[in-house]
Amino acid sequence: MKLELNRSRTLEGPLATALLRFGSPLAVGMGLQVTFNLVDAYLVSRLGSGESGAALGAIGICDQIAAIGSIISFGLSTASATITSHRFGAGDIQGARKVAWQSTLLVLALGLAFSLVGLFGAHWLMNDLVGARGHVAELGTQYLRVILGGNFTIFLLLHWTSLQRALGSSKTPVALILFSNVLNLVLAILMVYGPGNAPAPFAWGPAIARIMSIPRLGLVGAAWATVLARMAVLVPLLVILGRRFGIFSNDTRGPLDRKLWATLWNLGWPSSAQLVVRVMAMLVVQSLVARAYTSVDDQSATTALGIVFRLETMAMFIGLGWGSAAQTFVGQNLGAGQKSRAKASGWIAAAYNAIMMAILALIYVSFGRKIVAFFDNSPQVVSLALDYIRTVSVSYVGLGVGIVLGAAIQSAGLTRLTLAVDSIVLFGVLTPCIGVIAYLGLPVTRIWQSVALSYAAFAVAYVLVYRQGGLFERGIG
Repeated sequence: MKLELNRSRTLEGPLATALLRFGSPLAVGMGLQVTFNLVDAYLVSRLGSGESGAALGAIGICDQIAAIGSIISFGLSTASATITSHRFGAGDIQGARKVAWQSTLLVLALGLAFSLVGLFGAHWLMNDLVGARGHVAELGTQYLRVILGGNFTIFLLLHWTSLQRALGSSKTPVALILFSNVLNLVLAILMVYGPGNAPAPFAWGPAIARIMSIPRLGLVGAAWATVLARMAVLVPLLVILGRRFGIFSNDTRGPLDRKLWATLWNLGWPSSAQLVVRVMAMLVVQSLVARAYTSVDDQSATTALGIVFRLETMAMFIGLGWGSAAQTFVGQNLGAGQKSRAKASGWIAAAYNAIMMAILALIYVSFGRKIVAFFDNSPQVVSLALDYIRTVSVSYVGLGVGIVLGAAIQSAGLTRLTLAVDSIVLFGVLTPCIGVIAYLGLPVTRIWQSVALSYAAFAVAYVLVYRQGGLFERGIG
């Protein structure tokens, strides 16, 4: 009954209303997730002058290493959700359940592989591969061993929530992810600071930690808090998928299906590569700014870029929320043979996201000074960051349109197409522009303009591709 109700909401009735009801919780939930991550960084930054600097340096390195596994896993989850939504839309409930089971086995195998890398290779990754030294390397090794060792928790969390969205449920996975983040925050306060000193807003933590005999673990406490919070949410997720959607019933469980695993991998790797391309482009921007616009005595440009990129993550995650909604509606309607409704779903989701991006840009422009000063109140950093916000934030509308339409195209199984579009924009527009600017020694604000141009190019490129007739003619799985 629940499955049929979800299916009818996606395939029938007023499309704009259904998408708004389904997509807005996803977008808000993804945005709030970024907020909790910012608070987590704040906790580490308040460990004390003798530890906070090394801890922030270590967590910055470790986050990038851990992101590699999450990117690969997310690509597989996107592929799984795509095939699941197609079969669900076509009324093949048993087939959708089989994909969910087989993809879970694949993601779990990937998670266990990364866990072994973390447990036995953390020291090599930090010291030999990255080249970290001293206290940064020591703290990073400890953190990486825990966060990679428990990486299977985030793989399964993202995967199972993706499956729920593919089956037409948006509020429950968002609520569980938000609960996980709240639990992560509470555990982090207890485990990072233990019975020692804590910032004023979290002064209640040490007393509870003392009662529960939780020691002060510092940075590694943040890792344990993250893994435990994710693990706690996996239990209700498993129960919901089993009882409400019948995902892991006896008649759908079976041995490894190599053909289906190969299909999932072939469909998923371009999505993973697409995210890698985006990360690499941002790293190129950071590298050129660091090399051409900073010195030993003045790191203001790098610091400002680090802050605004954190803020930009909010725009990207909100876009991913609306993109997930588009994937579900496009996938299910394509599976049901409703190609016009499928294509309209992408346009409507992109329009909703564009409105949210415009509101976010207005907030950043209006309150940017206070937001930036929360992280670093030095005049030069604030000035550069505000220049970036005023120059780039309006183009978040273009970035959001590109993200959502790209997600809609992926749901048609055209993951290689979206990889090509991203690569052309990022390495054909952004990278050459900033390279020329850095070479000519032009003001760093010109680089901000190049970023804005690339985000506008995203919108133009994806709109042109999405308008093509016959885009959704090819079926999948």
